[in-house]
Amino acid sequence: MSIRHGLLALLERGQMYGYQLRTSFETETGATWPLNIGQVYSTLTRLERDGLVRALPEHDGGQRPYEITDAGRAELAIWFATPIAHADRPRDELAIKLALAITTPGVDVASVVQTQRSSTMRTLQQYTRLKKDGAELPWRLVLDSLIFQAEAELRWLDHCEASLVRYVPPATAGDVPAAQAADEITGSKR
Repeated sequence: MSIRHGLLALLERGQMYGYQLRTSFETETGATWPLNIGQVYSTLTRLERDGLVRALPEHDGGQRPYEITDAGRAELAIWFATPIAHADRPRDELAIKLALAITTPGVDVASVVQTQRSSTMRTLQQYTRLKKDGAELPWRLVLDSLIFQAEAELRWLDHCEASLVRYVPPATAGDVPAAQAADEITGSKR
């Protein structure tokens, strides 16, 4: 998700200043994507530059509210109507980590998998507890997504473990004398 579209969606509800946007964003997403106030204001500056929001006069307290423009509403409508493509999602650090662990000498890959499994299980339990606390629908939907992702990760880790049991690393040139390696490939005996 882009912060830009998240802020536009919040401004569609009405005028808000930066701190209100940050608080609303974190409340709506259950703080699964924490924002710092600098991100909010730099995004608002870009949105204003692009004509998607308009800064209003400062209030007495010094806060400057923003409102969405018609161009911002059109941008928001396009975002809501466009599916998220898998290529748009960030790289999967865990998959990359395990792929590299398999090929890095001295790494206990089974331990890496078990450590991740324990962490994911704790996270899944935490999400499940939060869901039982009776959250509002927007937060429940975010929690459901996080629960499903954690469950899928656990299934994938099971698959990784099963694959590791069957995995036979390829022999390197230094592991077997060249003549013996050639015999193994051709099936001949010396």
